[in-house]
Amino acid sequence: MRRAALVTGASRGIGLAVAKALAADGVAVCVTARDPAALSSAVRELGPHALTCPGDAADASHVEEAVARTVAAFGRLDILVNNAATNAPLGPLIDADPLAWRRAFTLNVEAPLRLTQAAWRAWMRDHGGAVVNICTEGTHGVGPGVGAYGASKTALLRLTRQLAAELAPGVRVNAVSPGLIRTEMARFVWEPDEPSIAATLPLARIGEPEDVARAVRWLVSDEASWITGTDLVVDGGRRVRAAFPGGTQPR
Repeated sequence: MRRAALVTGASRGIGLAVAKALAADGVAVCVTARDPAALSSAVRELGPHALTCPGDAADASHVEEAVARTVAAFGRLDILVNNAATNAPLGPLIDADPLAWRRAFTLNVEAPLRLTQAAWRAWMRDHGGAVVNICTEGTHGVGPGVGAYGASKTALLRLTRQLAAELAPGVRVNAVSPGLIRTEMARFVWEPDEPSIAATLPLARIGEPEDVARAVRWLVSDEASWITGTDLVVDGGRRVRAAFPGGTQPR
């Protein structure tokens, strides 16, 4: 029987790339995001075994609706990909608006927990499944202006490991932590000086959403059936950097 997945924040970028990769593997996919028009466009790309559930992942009622709609339409829910996120508020944490900070944690941490709880109750507790949380390579360090994002995603990584322990052995819970990816959310980082940024990476380019999607696709497959509680970093080698200027190889 065809597996079923729920992917949040899937109208563009990493979420859409993940949904496409899963659909290419024959998975039925429910995609969520706040923009109904963009979701409708995404579904046309995903094919006949896809449906939409517009709404805000930070809204608890939407979380329940998305899970219920997936199970009602496909009869199951094998894969959950928590991708919806915000990088606001940007700027120094010392100046952060507490309400904006709360919104970051509601969307980036609380929503994945609520979605996992709902998926567990609706299907995975009795049938098993795989959950992947999209974190960030930034959880392994700090960066200017993205403190709220980094702090909330670090909490999400900790949540990933906790849930992996609690839901084993039936449900595997893992994280994928992208480096700099060519998405709209990260455009303010990569667009002004992409060649220079790419030159600092061992693999000499910034990432594409499809690079992250392939990692997710593997983690939810049977090939990763003995992996849970891990964080798969997809960053073009940023943490090791190039050993030689311009990536020159030793001879």
